[in-house]
Amino acid sequence: MILKSLNLLNYKNFDAYSVEFDAKINCFVGANGVGKTNILDAIYHLSFGKSYFNPIASQNIRHEEDFFVVDGLYEKNERNEKVIVSLKRGQKKIIKRNGKAYDRFSDHIGFLPLVIISPTDRDLIIEGSDTRRKFMDGVISQSDKSYLEALLNYSKILAQRNALLKYFALNNNFNKDTLEVYNEQLNEYGNHIHEKRNLFLETFTPIFRSRYKAISNNNEDVDLIYNSQLNESTLIDLFAMNLNKDRMLQYTSVGIHKDDLDFSIKGYPVKKFGSQGQQKSFLIALKLAQFDFIKAQSGVTPLLLLDDVFDKLDEQRVAQIIKLVNDENFGQLFISDTHADRTEKAIKSVHQSYQIFKL
Repeated sequence: MILKSLNLLNYKNFDAYSVEFDAKINCFVGANGVGKTNILDAIYHLSFGKSYFNPIASQNIRHEEDFFVVDGLYEKNERNEKVIVSLKRGQKKIIKRNGKAYDRFSDHIGFLPLVIISPTDRDLIIEGSDTRRKFMDGVISQSDKSYLEALLNYSKILAQRNALLKYFALNNNFNKDTLEVYNEQLNEYGNHIHEKRNLFLETFTPIFRSRYKAISNNNEDVDLIYNSQLNESTLIDLFAMNLNKDRMLQYTSVGIHKDDLDFSIKGYPVKKFGSQGQQKSFLIALKLAQFDFIKAQSGVTPLLLLDDVFDKLDEQRVAQIIKLVNDENFGQLFISDTHADRTEKAIKSVHQSYQIFKL
């Protein structure tokens, strides 16, 4: 799969921008603030229907304009696929494939697999469990529709259960039977999600360890540990044990929405005990393992986006990423950087076709 061309209209800092891509390596170079990362984010938008960097959709519309359009032409399985994401202020976002709008955005997820490596990935280590759950969910969802469906259903019913707990507190009443209807549904979807996350990590962790070893050039023992309340108890039992607590808090305090993924190095948390270099290697290994996993599961080579990695990583780690490009299993690469010379030097070493766009 390759992205052949991209057209932007009123997207972030661009009023209008069109570009045709090389099938292998594409580099956007220029000073900070000219929009290099925005182009990568537009490509991300086409895969996921949302921005990687800004969750508020309307803020991706250029200032003082009413709408944005991101339009991409892909070649996948020897046929052209045109994908358009558009948003008008005050209206719902629209995603179209070959002129036909999706009824549900979730149907589009996984169609254009993509992995992005960015300085903001550090949030995976320093932020709360929500960030790591999103990472896990994002990787699995790109190749497993039933998982995404279960996740969406779980979230919907969880919101309804929370609303019911609030209603009970406001009206000073309680109906156990009504609550149990939600408990049973959450149990069904929660078990499915928990099982899939376990299976995912069984496959993903060895890939991750192998990537980490290659990047760091040593045999440090690294691990990903799935931390879930469902490892010890069923969701139905957890709801029963925490009923009074949930009624007092007016929200659901237990379930797979509280899961976490613990990152460890030599048995210790990476966040506290990993050096800066170890943390960087850990994050890149995670993302490259994501690339390998999605490719193996979906049979489609994901696009790889490298945002500002040359500034934030040392040469050895960049070389490990660029080396991927020489692999015949590798697909299309998009890079942003502030220094054209540095970028050109790095990509010339891999003997692949490339194009540099100066912004």
